[in-house]
Amino acid sequence: MAYRVLIVDDSPSMRSFIRRVIEISGFDCGVCLEAGNGEEALTVLNREWVDLILTDINMPGMDGAEFVRRLEADDCLRSIPVLVISTDSSNARIRHMLALGVKGYIAKPFTPESLRAELERLLGVPHA
Repeated sequence: MAYRVLIVDDSPSMRSFIRRVIEISGFDCGVCLEAGNGEEALTVLNREWVDLILTDINMPGMDGAEFVRRLEADDCLRSIPVLVISTDSSNARIRHMLALGVKGYIAKPFTPESLRAELERLLGVPHA
């Protein structure tokens, strides 16, 4: 089954890198959408359904924490699993984001294998 994934990061090169790592990992991503911050991501989500969201935290405009708050407040969007991909790997930040409702957290840098394993865990896909 091909999944629909939304990548939210203010850096176009990081979005491209994450997309490429997903491809290298062998994860079945049929559609990969992108947004530069939380506001753009909400606009995308008003038009498109996704199975999974990968988001950074530190972004201009609406940051990742506020984006997750908005997702959790929306009856239709709160069921979408959110994975944070961030350079901030402090225990306090991880706990804060998990308390807001994210389902997983990966620190940059990461490997294709670790990303795929986390994506499969979040979606309940048996590890191939």
